[in-house]
Amino acid sequence: MAFTAGALRGVDGARGIVDHRLARRMLIAEVRRGRVPMDTVCDAHPELIRAAKNVGTLTNTICPICEEVNLSLVTYVFGHGIGPQGRCVSTAKEMRSLNARPDDLNAYVVEACTECRWHHLLRVLPVGGRA
Repeated sequence: MAFTAGALRGVDGARGIVDHRLARRMLIAEVRRGRVPMDTVCDAHPELIRAAKNVGTLTNTICPICEEVNLSLVTYVFGHGIGPQGRCVSTAKEMRSLNARPDDLNAYVVEACTECRWHHLLRVLPVGGRA
């Protein structure tokens, strides 16, 4: 499940959101110009595609590469106490629980196409840090 910055209210102002939409636009433009081969951008890990199919949030955005299906958003949380593999967040309740933790965590929102396996990190959001 993916979340907006508004879903994480109360996070202290010292930590901010990192948005990767400009890099996304540049990469898509380079693929369309033929400068970047599709097989280098359509290489999502099978676990990401599985998560996109089973717990991802389907968007209204058509895949910019294959233009066949809508993209899904998948949110992963990483940080101290989460484990080296992180955690794929699938519910708002789970995100609220992680956001209430005292540890500084980061949520990575990734878009993925289940058809052509395009994927791109959209943004990194601060989670937790409730001391």
